[in-house]
Order: sequence, then C-alpha cells, then structure tokens
Amino acid sequence: MLINAANLTILRQAFNAAFKNGFKTVTPHWSRIATPVPSTTGEEKYGWLGKTTKFREWIGDRQYQNLKVHDYAIKNKTFENTVTVPRDDIDDDTYGVYNMPMQLLGEDAALHPDELVFKLLAQGETTKCYDGQFFFDTDHPVGLEGQVQSVSNHGGGSGTGWYLLNVGKLLKPVILQQRRAYAFKALTSPDDPNVFDKNEFVYGADGRSNVGFGLWHTAFMSKQTLDATGYAAARTAMFGFKFDNGQPVNQGGKFLLVVPPALENAALNVVTAERLANGADNVYRNTAEVMVCPWLT
Repeated sequence: MLINAANLTILRQAFNAAFKNGFKTVTPHWSRIATPVPSTTGEEKYGWLGKTTKFREWIGDRQYQNLKVHDYAIKNKTFENTVTVPRDDIDDDTYGVYNMPMQLLGEDAALHPDELVFKLLAQGETTKCYDGQFFFDTDHPVGLEGQVQSVSNHGGGSGTGWYLLNVGKLLKPVILQQRRAYAFKALTSPDDPNVFDKNEFVYGADGRSNVGFGLWHTAFMSKQTLDATGYAAARTAMFGFKFDNGQPVNQGGKFLLVVPPALENAALNVVTAERLANGADNVYRNTAEVMVCPWLT
C-alpha cells in the first residue's frame, strides 16, 4: 500500500470498523449487578447515598426530615489499551492480519467494565462504602441519632465467598461511573514520533470511568458453606435490613446468587433443584438466579 494520507485514513477507518465489530461480539454482564451513573467531571460525590425518608399522613404542617449526609466520592480513572503495527507490514500490504487484533481490542473494551465491577465486588471486605465501613462488614451503623445499632451483611466463615445480591432495585450494589466512553484512536502520520523513531503505527482505545459501591443493604456475603442453611441465613438477614427511618430495604426485588466457578454446583443445588438430598421439597427453588463469575476466586 502506498503510504499517504488518503490510504492511511482508509486503513484507520477499516481498523476502527474492526474495533466496533469486536465491541459488539460480546455481551458484558456488569449491568446485572451495577447501576450506570453518568459523570461530567473528574470526581462525583454521592452524599445522597443512604438518605431515606418516610411518608406520613399529612396532618398540620409538613414535617421536614433531617437526613444523614455522607462524604463519599468516586474519582474517575483513565484506562487505555494500545497495539502497534509495523510500517513495513502496511507498506507490503500485509496489514490484513491485524484486523483480528483490532477486533480483540474492541472486545476488551466492551468487557473491561466487567473486570472493574466484579473485581470490586470481590474486594468488598476491604473496600469502604458510603458509611465509612467496609462494604461487607459486621458493624454498619443504622438508625437515627441516638438510636444507632450495628448491622452485619457478612455471614462470616472461612470458606469460599459467595454473594446474595438484590439487583431489582433502582440502585444496585455497585455503581459504574462513566465519564468518557471507550473510543478508538490512531497515530498514523509519518511525522509522528512513533513512526519516525520506531517505524510503526499505533492504534488504541481509551476511556474514563470508575466503580464504587452503592447501598450495602442490597448485598450479603458469606464464607459459610453454600447450602440451604447458609442461603436461608443470608435471605433472613437481607429481609431484616432497614433504613435509618425503620423502613425495610429489600421490599421485593430480584435476587442473584453470585458465585465463583468452584461453587456453581452448590449454588444450582440450592436454588434450582426441585428436591433436597433427603427427598423434601426445595422451598428455596427459584428464589434467586445463579450467576457464575470467573472474576471471583
């Protein structure tokens, strides 16, 4: 290929199309446990997390409810993924072999939010949420001033961790903050330093985003054995969670039982089997959907 501006533009467009095709070939799963939140600056504050009110019969004047304000913010991060193509390969018309790497670049861009979201979930025991406690903790403060009690969304244990999540609410357990979508970029001018110094063209993608935790009340982690007993304890705890104003948090919703691959069989036995090992009916059948997540170990 004759290396000139017109041909390089055509090649950039072809690689960009390959990137977009790769982006569309996969179906990410982050949206099953995370709520997307648009961002317009370098950091977004979520002081409203945990604010709750309660309806009352309107008798007399309105009553203004004092709400807790939390100092919780998510800072955006910039992520990139870059590949190079030797100039000689373009000069010799062998650039077609790079369509696949460009498609893989698009696939990686589509799946990157999965990595961010599910890795954060796995770090919930050591990552703080809006109330200053670790997301999965034994002493979340709940209640109005003077009536605060410690509440746990961690079942304890020493085995492999598993997660029961309420994903049917407006705000899911994880927040995916999106500042700038992943976009394809290219450095292909013969005058660019990469071409002049290294005799190669550069193609890549970048975007800005980050993740943080939403309401801890919508999630429960346990390292106890995943069986009917452990699952029942998680459900009982979650349905007992209340906001500061005393209202129950998990009023209905859709529940996901998120497990690493090693616990897939146990999870399916708990929520999909018709009968237990002793022949009794499985009362927890279809009370949650199983999600196997390879990011969890």
